[in-house]
Amino acid sequence: MSSLVEKPISKKYCLFVFIIINILLFPACSSSSAKRSTASEAEALLKWKNSLDHNPFNHSLLPSWKSPSSACQWVGLSCNELGRITEIYVNGTNLRGTLYNFNFSSFPNLLTLVLYNVSLHGSIPQQISNLSRLTHLDLRRNHLSGNIPSEIGILSSLRGIFLSWNDLTDSLPKVIASVANLSYLSNLTIGANQIYGFIPHEIGQLKSLVGLYLFEANLTGSIPASVGNLTNLSTLSLFSNRISGFIPNEIGQLKSLNYLSLSKNILTGSIPASIGNLINLSTLYLYSNKLSESIPHEIGELKSLNFLSLGRNNLTGSIPASIGNLTNLYSLYLYENKISESIPCKIGQLRSLNDLDFSENHLTGSIPGSIGNLTNLYTLYLFSNKFSGSIPQEIGQLKSLNDLELSENSLTGSIPASIGNLGSLIDLRLFQNNLTGSISPELNNLTDLEFFEFYDNFLSGYLPENICLGGRLTRFLAGNISEEFGIYQNLDYMNLRENKFIGELTESWGQYRKLTFLNISHNRVSGKIIPELGSATQLHVLDLSSNLLEGKIPKELGRLKLLFNLKLNNNGLSCTVPEEIGMLSDLQLLDLAANKLSGTIPIHIEQCTKLTLLNLRHNGFGGVVPFQIGNLHSLESLDLSENILSGALPLELGHLRNLEALNLSHNNLSGSIPSTYEEMWSLTSVDISYNKFEGALPKIKAFVEATTQVLEHNKGLCGNNSNLKPCPVPEEKHNNLVLILIAVSISGTLVLLFIIIGILFVCHRRRRSMVEPRESQTETFFAAWRHDGQKVYEEIVEATENFDSKYCIGVGGYGSVYKTMLSTGQVVAVKKLHDDGGAAGQEAFKSETSVLTKVRHRNIIKFLGFCLHRKHSFLVYELMERGSLASILSNNEKAIKLEWPKRVNVVKGLADAISYLHHECCPAIVHRDISSKNVLLDQEFEAHISDFGSARTFDSESSNWTSFAGTFGYSAPELAYTMEVNEKCDVYSFGVVTLEVIMGKHPRDLISSLSLPSSSSSPAVHHQLLLRNVLDQRLSLPRNQVANQVVFIANIAIACLQASPQSRPTMKQVSYKLAASSP
Repeated sequence: MSSLVEKPISKKYCLFVFIIINILLFPACSSSSAKRSTASEAEALLKWKNSLDHNPFNHSLLPSWKSPSSACQWVGLSCNELGRITEIYVNGTNLRGTLYNFNFSSFPNLLTLVLYNVSLHGSIPQQISNLSRLTHLDLRRNHLSGNIPSEIGILSSLRGIFLSWNDLTDSLPKVIASVANLSYLSNLTIGANQIYGFIPHEIGQLKSLVGLYLFEANLTGSIPASVGNLTNLSTLSLFSNRISGFIPNEIGQLKSLNYLSLSKNILTGSIPASIGNLINLSTLYLYSNKLSESIPHEIGELKSLNFLSLGRNNLTGSIPASIGNLTNLYSLYLYENKISESIPCKIGQLRSLNDLDFSENHLTGSIPGSIGNLTNLYTLYLFSNKFSGSIPQEIGQLKSLNDLELSENSLTGSIPASIGNLGSLIDLRLFQNNLTGSISPELNNLTDLEFFEFYDNFLSGYLPENICLGGRLTRFLAGNISEEFGIYQNLDYMNLRENKFIGELTESWGQYRKLTFLNISHNRVSGKIIPELGSATQLHVLDLSSNLLEGKIPKELGRLKLLFNLKLNNNGLSCTVPEEIGMLSDLQLLDLAANKLSGTIPIHIEQCTKLTLLNLRHNGFGGVVPFQIGNLHSLESLDLSENILSGALPLELGHLRNLEALNLSHNNLSGSIPSTYEEMWSLTSVDISYNKFEGALPKIKAFVEATTQVLEHNKGLCGNNSNLKPCPVPEEKHNNLVLILIAVSISGTLVLLFIIIGILFVCHRRRRSMVEPRESQTETFFAAWRHDGQKVYEEIVEATENFDSKYCIGVGGYGSVYKTMLSTGQVVAVKKLHDDGGAAGQEAFKSETSVLTKVRHRNIIKFLGFCLHRKHSFLVYELMERGSLASILSNNEKAIKLEWPKRVNVVKGLADAISYLHHECCPAIVHRDISSKNVLLDQEFEAHISDFGSARTFDSESSNWTSFAGTFGYSAPELAYTMEVNEKCDVYSFGVVTLEVIMGKHPRDLISSLSLPSSSSSPAVHHQLLLRNVLDQRLSLPRNQVANQVVFIANIAIACLQASPQSRPTMKQVSYKLAASSP
């Protein structure tokens, strides 16, 4: 034992032991050091997390980032074998913070930093350069601002920079210079930022680039040729910039390219032929540039291409046949160019195609039948070209088609029945072609159809019975709207605007209970608005404007509580607006313009508090402007022009603070414009012309800057407007006070004197009233004409030399007619009331003015105005140059000039006018004195009814008894035993005048023969033979079509002369039949 202890230890043995001990102890030391480093990195991340914006949601963010001892298990982190953090990946979390407290130096082993779409803001710190081993940097879709730090260029291992969709601002040449030495850089994505400047030549040094994304920036200049050096490039995205110049030929060197987008720039020149070298290209987007010349045939070499879009350029020439080689193509867009010639038949080889758009070019020829091979096609757009020929039957093979648009071409023939096979079709537009024939019933199979537009063709017949089953059709052809549609309970949208529909709305339209949108505007629909529409209670929009509708607005429309748009303008609607309109509390737009509505503006409209537009223009509304309109605080546009409104403007209109446009022109409004209108701060457009306003204008921009045209023809406007005189300065108050004191001091004396004079004056007036009628007021009153009444009165009296007989051109029952020339050069007819006309004359005067101020028709004499004066009362009309029909027929020379076609036209015009009075005026008007003396002809031999002194309104629901009026020989026979006003009296008188026009003289003998019992059973042939003998012998017999019309008119006249009023037709029927008989 001692020998063993005492034996010395060798040096080799000691070294061995030392090595063994170190080997055993090093892992423990290394592990301890790694743990300390990981904890340090974790602490840095927790410190950064705590610096993020504090909000209620941050407590749930990065919930696993808690214990530093388990950092490698935190979500979004990866570590190496030594436990050092190598990857930070956080995506789509609303961190809402900055990178200012991110300690980059704490992560020396970090390879990947991804903070994608996490709501970061602020700038990218320069300290990012401390990530010396970083290979992948992704900060996309944040709100980062400032410059891209040039220190990124120090990160020599960097392979990918992804900074797009931020608010970074920098110069591209500077950025490229900073990354030029990054030899491993394969992806540079900095698009969708405020990157400006040109693409530098040095970009060609980044030869490792696989992806270059510079889209949606503010780049200018041209694409440098050096881009051809990037031979490893797979994606080049430069779209949505302001890059100009040519596409360089060198782009053809990028043979690895898979995706190329240069769209939405201002590139010019041609598409280089070298683009055909990009045989790996799957996507080529060059749309929305200014490229010109033809598409190179080399494009057919891109056999891997899936998406090709060259639309919205200036390309010319033809579509190259080589395009048929692109058999892998899914989308082909050549829209909005100037490509011409025909579509190559090889287009049928593109069997993978989903979308084909050749619209808005100059393509000609026919649509090739080979297009039927494209059975995977979803959309086919060929509209706005010059295609001719018929639509190929093969188009029915495209059973996947959703959208087919062939409109605005010159296609002929019929719509092929095979289109009915396209069961997936949603949108079919064939409008503005030359298509003929009827619509095949096979189109009933298109039950998914939402839009069907084929107006402006030459189609005939009716719509297929079930064409509306889809429920969302837009436009149709002409037809009878009364017969075209069934009842579809699920229909919720119908737009039939701008067609040629005729007929009337029937009760069945009220059964569309789910209908939310109905537009039948700009058609020829007639009749009345049916009350049943009030049952379509889901309606939001109702537009019946620009038709031939007449009658009342039904009160049942008040049930449409969801309605926010109601347009009934440009029709012939009459009577008053029902107060139930006020029940439409959601109404935003109400347009009743250009009708024949009368009465006052309904005050209940104030309940439509959401109204933004109210248009009552060109009607017959009278009375005052209701103050309740001032409660429509949302109103932006108010048009009450071209009515007969009178009185002063209400103060309350000044409350319309949102009003932008106000039109009150062409009324009889008077007084001053209230000062409250100065509160209309939004008002930009105003028109108050042709009224009787006076006084100062409101001091707001709309009035101060108003032109002469919108202020003219008023009584005495003044104010701060360059087109008006300044308002007079009011007198000083102390002067007024002096006058008041003087008046008070002498008032006692004057009161007694005035009492005495008043008593004497009253006695004098009483005595005078026994010997002469009381005089009218001395003030001149002139209405309907937009002129100063006193001035016009004096001018007419002077022009006629106080109504000298030499100016008289006719004498009637209660007045004489004078021909007068006004100072404007206008020649008018003035009917002056007889001085001894008495009460009957006054009543006739009142009747005529009452009627003529309400009616407007081309075959009723145009009424210009009337004047009431203590000396003279008269009416003013447009002069009818050729005088009365009676005077023409009684003069051989004049009668010969009234040839058969003109006589036929006279009868039609007369019928139209009487029909208007009976059926379009509300209440109806019966003339009661239709005779050849009261039918006047203008220079063109157009008939005009005159003399409404006997006219009466007619209400079918009340008593209409009155005294006899009319002209013997023209009055209906029943007036011999009844004095009841009836429109059939006018029908009889029309029949007499019609025969008088045909015979050239009063038909008393013929009427007597027709009334004989034997004639009641005579056949129509007898009437025609009789007619030949009684036609006006001063004219040669009518021939051909005119002869048929004369016979037709004679038969109608005989029908109007039936002894029984009930057997006579209505004037509406007469007018319609005469119009239908026209060639």
